[in-house]
Amino acid sequence: MDKFSALADPTRRRIMEMLAANRALSASDISRHFDSTPSAISQHLKVLREAELVQMEKKAQQRIYSINMAEIEEMEQWLARMRSFWNARFDALEALLKADDEKNKARNKKT
Repeated sequence: MDKFSALADPTRRRIMEMLAANRALSASDISRHFDSTPSAISQHLKVLREAELVQMEKKAQQRIYSINMAEIEEMEQWLARMRSFWNARFDALEALLKADDEKNKARNKKT
C-alpha cells in the first residue's frame, strides 16, 4: 500500500502519533488506546507494516512496533520537493498578477 494512503486513515495516523511519542509499543499497548477490537488494530498495524511506515520486532509473545524513520524521512524529502515546486509556481503567479495589476493601473491613468 502507498504510504500516503496508509496514513489517510485517522486510526493509523493516531497509531503513528503514539509511536512517535513513545518510540516503541507492543500491539496490545496500542490496542488499549482504541475502542476497536485488537483484531481491527492488528489490521491497521499490518497496513502500516506493508507501507513500510512501521517496523515490527518479536520479543517472546509480544510484537513491538516502532516507526521506520528512513521511510518517514523519504516522505519528508518528497514533501519538501513538492513545497518547493508549488512555491515557485505561486511566486510566478504572483509576479504575473502584479505585472497585470500594474498594467491595468497604467491603462486607467491614461483614460
